[in-house]
Amino acid sequence: MGAHDQGANAVQGRWLVIPRSLCFVMNGNDVLLMKRAPTRRIFPNRYNGIGGHIEGDEDPVTSARREILEETGLQVQNLRLRGIHNINAGEATGIILFIFTAGANSRDTIDSDEGTLHWIPRDEVFALDLVEDLSLILPRLFDAKDDSEIWFAHVSYDEVDHVVLHYAEEMP
Repeated sequence: MGAHDQGANAVQGRWLVIPRSLCFVMNGNDVLLMKRAPTRRIFPNRYNGIGGHIEGDEDPVTSARREILEETGLQVQNLRLRGIHNINAGEATGIILFIFTAGANSRDTIDSDEGTLHWIPRDEVFALDLVEDLSLILPRLFDAKDDSEIWFAHVSYDEVDHVVLHYAEEMP
């Protein structure tokens, strides 16, 4: 089968998504979060994991490693895919989010124009101004074992623009 036979140009009437990676780097009992710069279009001044868009020549794992290195300067170990979220924000295109965890042997990070990096104890994370869905994602991540299965979720927004997250195993 050639590239043309993949049907990538059959977009009419199809749900299209923008692929992104989101990574949570751990060191001991702390997680590395970025407080997004006030000038950022997406999630200004809010805490989030490390990540961004997956480029056309990348798979999700390669993207996660690149984003972590670019935004933190860290070389990580034990990078694991934990979850995949299909996000419908009410637009013609959505987002497919690949969520990872990784370990870091060092806390020495670089400066990033994306925001400021902070090592936060896990028990203090929920007191921060987090990106809205992190309060739903992080408890699952913090409880994950090395052999935990990948979870799948659908994310949408209700009539007052609050996030609604449904895990596949909870859906009928």
